[in-house]
Amino acid sequence: MVDKNRYYRCSKIGEAKFRQLVRCFALDFTATSSAELTGISVRSVNSIYLKIRARIADSCELESPLQGAVEVDESYFGAHRVRGRRGRGPYGKTIVFGLLKRQGKVYTEIMPDCSKATLQGIIRGHVEPSTVIHSDGWRGYDGLVGIGFDKHFRVHHGGNEFANGERHINGIESFWSYAKRRLAKFNGVAKHTFYLHLKETEFRFNHRRDNLYLEILKLLRKTPL
Repeated sequence: MVDKNRYYRCSKIGEAKFRQLVRCFALDFTATSSAELTGISVRSVNSIYLKIRARIADSCELESPLQGAVEVDESYFGAHRVRGRRGRGPYGKTIVFGLLKRQGKVYTEIMPDCSKATLQGIIRGHVEPSTVIHSDGWRGYDGLVGIGFDKHFRVHHGGNEFANGERHINGIESFWSYAKRRLAKFNGVAKHTFYLHLKETEFRFNHRRDNLYLEILKLLRKTPL
């Protein structure tokens, strides 16, 4: 008889074995390595890992609006550049917008374009009006003062300006580097699961000073699979 599992309801996997699997997930082991260590099939591990990522994504979306000093920037994930295509970011890539509270958490969102309306819509939904916003010189950030964000400072990368005192976006750019390094190990993430992997990366970054294993167990105890 399988022991009751508080973290994964109606599961044939006992709680002790499941906790072992969560520890593998927290250590960022691949599904293949996790299967070998736990004795659970790779197919089951992949299924459980996707479910854990979905719980993580849900928790990330519930985070409170950012405030204080926040850096904003967009980055591009996926396909290689297509020749002959010009504009903000290579054609065919997935566009991700990021907001980072300095010395704090990051929030990411996949977006259809880098237009002013799209960027400002996300900022209004996730940043307190009293926040000090730092961005680059992209025209999509024009007009933030006009919608209530009167503390908006820019660094103009086009003019080879990457930092001017407190005016920089080094924090969010460091997150992009971390995210791309981490996702590269999957040798390509399927488009339909990219959101879940992105949110997992966000969660890992936000809990970089915490015991990730305990944080995931706490999350799953609150909302079991």
